[in-house]
Amino acid sequence: MNSVADFFQKLFNPIVNLMGEVLKYFHYELDIPWWLSIAILTIILRTLLFPLTFKQVKSMRAMQDLKPEIDRIRAQFKGNRQRQQEETMKLYQERKVNPLGGCLPVLIQMPVFIGIFYVIRQFGGTPHVNSPTEPSFNHGGILWFQDLSHMDPYLILPIVSALTMLAGIEITSKSVEPQQRWLMRVMPLGFTIFLWRFPAGLFVYWITSNLVTLAQNYLIYNQGPAKKSSDSDKRFHLSGKTKAPRTETKENNEHEDQGKKDLTAGMQKTKRKRRKKK
Repeated sequence: MNSVADFFQKLFNPIVNLMGEVLKYFHYELDIPWWLSIAILTIILRTLLFPLTFKQVKSMRAMQDLKPEIDRIRAQFKGNRQRQQEETMKLYQERKVNPLGGCLPVLIQMPVFIGIFYVIRQFGGTPHVNSPTEPSFNHGGILWFQDLSHMDPYLILPIVSALTMLAGIEITSKSVEPQQRWLMRVMPLGFTIFLWRFPAGLFVYWITSNLVTLAQNYLIYNQGPAKKSSDSDKRFHLSGKTKAPRTETKENNEHEDQGKKDLTAGMQKTKRKRRKKK
């Protein structure tokens, strides 16, 4: 297991060294606590990645808008999987939508996440493997989590991590189908179960990243293109609702006019019969 960890550490060594030097600068030159240095580094990285996050949201929204047309293609060419794929790709090209566009920010964040993990492992040391390169890192936390190189003894950080992740998902999944939304809601739970024994310093990074994501998604979905798309959808639905009563009213008026005509014709017919009898 340690040999696998060492392999990945060597693979991501440039990122580990760069992030380690930045954290050292914050701590030793600017006299910032280790936990806050991790949070500041995370904010800087997520700010640099914001253009990609913005593109991710636009790509997700575009895919959601195309779903009715994709469903129509699947229904039209049911049983012909190759034709479905051809027509779907043609639709993507016509609308200039990249179905993999939403994956890029996630892929870029993975090396950062792995890099932070190995920086913490290096600074705080690993029992029976290597001694800490930065001894002060073992008491560089705050409140109940003083040791950033070990797991949170009260498991508060994993719970906060799951809640902040869930809050971000609630914002981004407003236009998602119910089944897919519940699947997205389960993801923070699985992620937390997988990481609950990880060092507290890693959760400082992840919680800060979740909070930045929460703020960015709120701005994008309430001020950016996602809000405009949502508003246009609402206008479409409202216009659909207002047109229906007008149609019904028109039909009712036509029935009333027809009824009056029938009544008038019936009265005239009765008068003619009376005249003939006389």
